Amino acid sequence: MSLKERCPVIEFKDLGDERGKLVVIEGNESIPFDIQRVFYIYGSDPEVVRGQHANRDSEFVLINVAGTSKVRITDGKEEFVVALDRPMIGVYIPKMVWKDMYDFSSDSVLLVLASTHYDGKEYIRDYQEYLKEMTENEG
Repeated sequence: MSLKERCPVIEFKDLGDERGKLVVIEGNESIPFDIQRVFYIYGSDPEVVRGQHANRDSEFVLINVAGTSKVRITDGKEEFVVALDRPMIGVYIPKMVWKDMYDFSSDSVLLVLASTHYDGKEYIRDYQEYLKEMTENEG
């Protein structure tokens, strides 16, 4: 399965009407896991790169609920970039996939839904270490 197939862009239903927009996201329904943690990133300078890690145990869905940003996704072999430029789309990031978030607009609010509670020990923050683990896991 290709990296793009493993990390699909999810289009959430826009249930709005003349009163305004409404997007509903439900764990194990519109996203492929039960939501255990929610956080958001805002006020990031456009030159800043956030993320820069992979997770051994956590899955994520990233959604720009306001403004725009980009996400570079790689597994060390394939790489692609997702432009999060509409509040009704998100990108699914499974375990052991490296992510960099960048090019934040001044009004960007990047919402992150996670499958686990925070545990700093499951983060891989060094790209060379990540590549080494990915190579070891192949064999």
